[in-house]
Amino acid sequence: MKAALHTIGITLPEKIRARHRHRQAIVYIRQSTIRQVEHNRESTRLQYALADRACHLGWSRDQVTVIDDDLGRSGSSAIDRPGFQRLVAEVGLGHVGMVIGIEVSRLARSCRDWHQLLEMCALFDTLIGDADGIYDPGTYNDRLLLGLKGTMSEAELHILKGRMHEGRTAKARRGELVLGLPRGYVLKPSGDVAIDPDESVQRVIRMVFDLFERRRSVSGVLRYLVDHDIPLPDRIRSGPEKGDVCWHRPNRATLSDMLRHPGYAGAYVYGRRHHDGRLRLPGKPHSGRRFIREPQNWTVLRHNAFPSYIDWRTFERNQEQMAVNRTRHSGVPRGGAALLGGLVSCGICGRRMFTTYNDDGREARYVCSVEAITYGGARCQSISARPVDICVSTALLTALSPSALEVSLQVAEDIELERRQFHEGWKQKLERAEYEATLARRRYEAVDPANRLVARTLERDWETAMVTAQSLADDHRRASAQQSERLTDQEKDAVRALANNVPSLWTASTTTPQDRQTIARMMLDRVIVRVFGETERAEVTCHWAGKVVTTHPIIRPVRRFEQLERFDEILARIAELRNQGATARSIADDLNAKGWLPPKKQAFDALIVQKLLVRKGLGKKRPVWSGHIPRLNDDEVTLQELCERLGVHRQTVYGWLRRGQLKGRLAQVGTQRIWLVSLSHASTRNIPGESS
Repeated sequence: MKAALHTIGITLPEKIRARHRHRQAIVYIRQSTIRQVEHNRESTRLQYALADRACHLGWSRDQVTVIDDDLGRSGSSAIDRPGFQRLVAEVGLGHVGMVIGIEVSRLARSCRDWHQLLEMCALFDTLIGDADGIYDPGTYNDRLLLGLKGTMSEAELHILKGRMHEGRTAKARRGELVLGLPRGYVLKPSGDVAIDPDESVQRVIRMVFDLFERRRSVSGVLRYLVDHDIPLPDRIRSGPEKGDVCWHRPNRATLSDMLRHPGYAGAYVYGRRHHDGRLRLPGKPHSGRRFIREPQNWTVLRHNAFPSYIDWRTFERNQEQMAVNRTRHSGVPRGGAALLGGLVSCGICGRRMFTTYNDDGREARYVCSVEAITYGGARCQSISARPVDICVSTALLTALSPSALEVSLQVAEDIELERRQFHEGWKQKLERAEYEATLARRRYEAVDPANRLVARTLERDWETAMVTAQSLADDHRRASAQQSERLTDQEKDAVRALANNVPSLWTASTTTPQDRQTIARMMLDRVIVRVFGETERAEVTCHWAGKVVTTHPIIRPVRRFEQLERFDEILARIAELRNQGATARSIADDLNAKGWLPPKKQAFDALIVQKLLVRKGLGKKRPVWSGHIPRLNDDEVTLQELCERLGVHRQTVYGWLRRGQLKGRLAQVGTQRIWLVSLSHASTRNIPGESS
């Protein structure tokens, strides 16, 4: 056995004990890329042969486990390596006696992952083997050597990346590095870039730039493409249909990328985008924010590198136009009369609602148009800003009223008590951390300096305790800075006096819309508005700065009677009262008493009722104004009744009166004067149309 071990190059076989052989041996296999797996097969064969080496070292075949889940995966991180995660889990469960790899770089090229594995192996008495020998991470010399190997492996990775980056940059400076072409271009077998040979593709691409020249906005281009049902072309990048033309629904992001891409101006660019990894998502190493640099910061810019759709001057003009069109809005006051611009969210889709103005800026509306802007679809909902602002203003003034402020001051007292308890808790934490640091220091000072194995451990414990104490102190300072200070009696009196003047200050002519917007943003986090269909009913939900949520129903103005939620009930009530002989005025009073509102106005009046009756045909048999008119005899009729008998328009009958073809008299009914004519007199006169 010893001769066989010497033959395969095992330098210290005495490190392998019976306790190691009673557990399993794991052979870890990894190749960095799929290309290496396909072409570097000798390396893969050598790694699989490590299973035989484990058998020569004393493990039976059924005790050897091969983990090859990470073939084709980089060793720079353990996030995307399920095989390595499985290996660490098995070591942590105490199931592994030895981990075998062809070399350290196969296990990990990151010192963080490598030292994590070393700590686990040292803790659970697991050996590590490679082509050079067998190592025990629990011993100082082997641990030092393994750490050095891991550092060299990580350094090698950075050197390789640096060389690849320099080579890629050098190729880009020559204009030969083609990473991805914008739609409308193809790569020839010779490596040259050419305009897409498909004329339909060329037509749509040129149309996009022509439309932007005329409409000067991405939204205008999108609206035109949607209205005319024009999709955007592209070529399939991978798969069995690679290279075929496909057509997609136009959207704002794609059009913006096309208008910002310098390739359409014939320029070759490298280093245009910058990656900010600070916003990287957990578990996604390549995620983060990407933004476009200014042209002067691009790594490579070569003009006239390939055929163009537009010239460079047009490209620069397009960038300037989009910069002018771009609005950076994060909810801060931007002017205008709307109180809640930037704070309103849609109660249907949850997106922020835009503020639009008409009538020369006097009328504002809150509009949810994300679907329309992005895909050219329909608007989600829209509401006049006036009723929403009135509702929220009332809620703001109520919150600022003296009674509400008294409650707020009492809450401030409660918060002060909680603040004291908060500081007491922090004081105990700090004292405990300080004691732990002092205890660790005393232990380190009491140890024999010559006993370095123990001294190093105690020194690390002391450093850890000091870092913990300092971290707690920093957290305490940050938490204390966020705590509100207690109000003095003078400050409380000043707040009460100010609260008494808040309503008058709010409506004062000297208070600008920007002042009201600032107050609203101090007290409100956001306002959610939901309109119930096309009816007049809507709901406003206020999310206050103190995490309190209140809901307020409102009535919004609508354009038509048909939009009223209780329109059928209103018609039924009007018909019922009309059949009972009620006048238009009394009908309007009844409707107002029930709390019903007409479109665009604050209350019903007689004219609205009259128009509604005529419009809906409820007043033809008995006109509204003929119910209680005093008449000399039964032969007298109103002009409306005469019009119905003759089948002519009312203005025609008025013309007969003015020309003397018809005689009548004016009857006074309240504030109205009604014309009455005699039927017998009208029948004896030569009235046009009378014979019919």
